[in-house]
Amino acid sequence: MVLQARTQEKIDKLLAADPDEIITPQKVQQAGLQRGILRQLTGNNTLTRISRGIYIRSEVWEDDLYLLQKRYRRGIFSHETALYLHGFSDRYPHRYTITFPKGYNAPSLKQELVNIVRVKTDYYSLGVIEKKSLCGNPIRIYDLERTLCDIVRGTGCDIQLVLPAIKKYAASRNKSMYKLMDYAEKLHVEPKIHRYMEILL
Repeated sequence: MVLQARTQEKIDKLLAADPDEIITPQKVQQAGLQRGILRQLTGNNTLTRISRGIYIRSEVWEDDLYLLQKRYRRGIFSHETALYLHGFSDRYPHRYTITFPKGYNAPSLKQELVNIVRVKTDYYSLGVIEKKSLCGNPIRIYDLERTLCDIVRGTGCDIQLVLPAIKKYAASRNKSMYKLMDYAEKLHVEPKIHRYMEILL
């Protein structure tokens, strides 16, 4: 069944009015439409239901990164996932790594095939930027300097991943050593960053 032009126009306006192009049953009702229209729109593949009461344009359905961030708005792509998106690793992340503030929990997260990192709220917003996903949609990730600090933290960091990334960073024209060392100090990884830099010298 084809939507009436006026109905389609209202749906388009609702999507355009939301920065994330999300539509909900409440918004549909407020626009003077019946909730049943959402069933029709999912049936003809105009919209896709991504979670209870949340619908999005079907053309972005295959963008896993974008949809994950729509479901879990406090999540920020980090570590190996961010390193790949920055072009500093050729390892495709088969399990995305997402950082949340400490204390955040969503029961449905356990069903997602993702690596979850929780950090103190003091560090949560440090270095957050917006970048395009692999499909061209806006997502939030940590900047390169924060990402480098994250991947050297802990005792199990992969030197075969870290060393090429830091080597490429050291040779980059866009590097900011001041920012890198500032983050390293705040995240308590300054000695490790220095050690990797010394290996390259």
